[in-house]
Amino acid sequence: MKLLSPRGNRCVRDSFPVAGQDVPFALVKKAFVNGLLCLLMFGIPLFLGAGSLRFLNGWLFLGAFILPFLAVLLYFAFDNPDYFKKRVRGDEKERPQQVVMALLVLCALLMLLVSGLDYRFHWSSVPMQLVIASAVMMFAGFIMLFAVMKQNSFASRVIEVQRGQKVIDTGMYAVIRHPMYLAFTVIFGFAPLVLGSLYSLIPAAIIPCLISFRIKNEEAVLSKGLEGYDAYMKKIRYRLIPFVW
Repeated sequence: MKLLSPRGNRCVRDSFPVAGQDVPFALVKKAFVNGLLCLLMFGIPLFLGAGSLRFLNGWLFLGAFILPFLAVLLYFAFDNPDYFKKRVRGDEKERPQQVVMALLVLCALLMLLVSGLDYRFHWSSVPMQLVIASAVMMFAGFIMLFAVMKQNSFASRVIEVQRGQKVIDTGMYAVIRHPMYLAFTVIFGFAPLVLGSLYSLIPAAIIPCLISFRIKNEEAVLSKGLEGYDAYMKKIRYRLIPFVW
């Protein structure tokens, strides 16, 4: 699941290939491989729990997640190959962050497994109107994610300060310090309702807690190594949710 760990702050684009240049076939292949791995990683616990491939909410979730995910990867493979390579990196160096990332993946898989079991044993149900509305919200989360990735061309999957990185406080970063994390919170927050399972809200609720830990660690790294980030944190008060936190 390559999209579970975003970076925190937006920075100016610098020294990236221009759109329209030749894109190596390997990048397009890597995008589809990531999409296939995501399908397998999500689909296996989902349908094992359900005990059937007739779990329509499961297919709806996979479509609402994997299709936008693949579209975003393919866009950046063509528009900005260097940035694409950053987004598929997974070499987190700090031990606490490795643990956080493992727990995030575990919570996502538990959410899918529980939703499948919920379908099999009829523990709960969600009205179809709410399922559809939640699928729309998941799509809106991916739109937000795409917009932030367009703004933040230094966003890699690992917490680090990159060469030439600069703090920018415009756009969504003028409202909250971590809009990419908010996008992921929206996506996984509405996923249980798309899956038609109230019980899967329990493991899904742990995801924002883990994200908050990651945010605090990331801000400590950026505050120490990125010039101007302390001033930015004083200027932009809220980390994730406006007027809340």
